[in-house]
Amino acid sequence: MTTTTPPVTLDDVRDAAARLKGVAHRTPVLRSRTLDALVGAEVHLKCENFQRAGAFKFRGAYNTASRLTPEQLARGVAAYSSGNHAQAVALAARELGTTAVIVMPEDTPASKRDATAGYGAEIVTYDRYTGDRAAIAEALAAERGLALIPPYEHPHVLAGQGTAALELLEEAGELDALITPVGGGGLMAGSATAAKALHPGIRMIGVEPEAGDDTRRSLQAGRRISVPVPRTIADGQAVPTPGELTFSVNRRLVDAIALVGDDEIRAAMRFAFERLKIVVEPSGATPLAALLSGRVERLPRRTGVIISGGNIDADRFARLCAGGDRP
Repeated sequence: MTTTTPPVTLDDVRDAAARLKGVAHRTPVLRSRTLDALVGAEVHLKCENFQRAGAFKFRGAYNTASRLTPEQLARGVAAYSSGNHAQAVALAARELGTTAVIVMPEDTPASKRDATAGYGAEIVTYDRYTGDRAAIAEALAAERGLALIPPYEHPHVLAGQGTAALELLEEAGELDALITPVGGGGLMAGSATAAKALHPGIRMIGVEPEAGDDTRRSLQAGRRISVPVPRTIADGQAVPTPGELTFSVNRRLVDAIALVGDDEIRAAMRFAFERLKIVVEPSGATPLAALLSGRVERLPRRTGVIISGGNIDADRFARLCAGGDRP
């Protein structure tokens, strides 16, 4: 009988938490009686929109970059991202005294592109519908001798992302379910690793935009399935194929995937702003959208939700909440 060693363990997540202490924010967990009444459950919202660089991605980026050798840091780092991982790597590089080159889609929201540049990174753009971002970044890193920090296909990245769930469970106690957005799958893989190790009975529920249900299809098929590059307002989840590493974790640990439409995401963003008094970007709002629209079947009594990010400029936020800004 053979056993497969998981790419990341609870000990790895705890080690990442120790490394991030005093560097990453320990983000707040919010409660809302109005939300609880609407969905019929006790909901604990882990608000990574208050994380440094505006999203959970800083956790994995810093955990990975901080483990590079002095020689690697002297040469610099590279990454590819639709926005949040870009900002996270740029900030982590600045914190560690090195440089970053980021491959970003041409249609990345201006606020994310400007913030990435503001942290000091060099930006190289590509067309997300025709270009292969990983191949572009890998070629650039090889040419310049840079250390590549992928958005999710790395054990240290997964361990770092898992610290969000670790903190949530430390504060809220045992939960019956944990709901997270799913794009490439890194947040879910890290969160599920921590949550299932601590509480084996917890249900791990991912949420994807209807236009990009690659993880749902992959879990049903038992293998990675690709879909056309999604056209959705949830740009952070516009991924056509689950990561190989992340899928190896999520196929074991994820219990269900819920899908939400763009209009449901808009409604969740409005609800978060009007009732919770927080600004959430579209991808960060998908778990809340799934709750509010009843897309989560058999919602458990005590449920955690990771609000993954809040990186959106005021103009786009206003347009989306008003029902505009189609993908």
